[in-house]
Amino acid sequence: MIHHVELYVSDLETSINAWEWLLCEQLDYTLYQKWEEGRSYRFGDTYIVFVQTEQDHLSPPYHRKKTGLNHLAFHAKSMTQLESIRSQLTSHGFQELYSDRFPYAGGPNYTALYFEDPDRIKVELVATM
Repeated sequence: MIHHVELYVSDLETSINAWEWLLCEQLDYTLYQKWEEGRSYRFGDTYIVFVQTEQDHLSPPYHRKKTGLNHLAFHAKSMTQLESIRSQLTSHGFQELYSDRFPYAGGPNYTALYFEDPDRIKVELVATM
C-alpha cells in the first residue's frame, strides 16, 4: 500500500484550486495538512502532498514523457461520476486528454477519463463497470 505521494508544483495556489476540487469535492479526500508552501489530502491511510517548487527549480518544466512520473490514476465510483467530472474539468483548471475517444481511450474494455492538471501532470479516473 502506498503511504503518500508528493508532487512539486509550479504555482501552489493554482494547483490547490484544481486539485482540492477534484480530491475533496469529487473523490472523498479530506484536507490533511496545510502550511505556507504546501497542502496534503488524505483518503484512508494514503495521502497526496502538493509543495511549491522553489524558484531555482522551476525550469525546465515538468513533462510526463521524461524520466519520472507519467500519471496518477484514481478510482471513480461510476460512469456517471466520470461524466460529471468531465463536464467540470476546464472550469477547475484541468484540460481533458483524448476527448475524441472518451470513455474508451484506454481500450475497448477500459472505461476512463484522462486529463492534465495545471502543470500538465496526467490524471486518470477509472470507472469499473
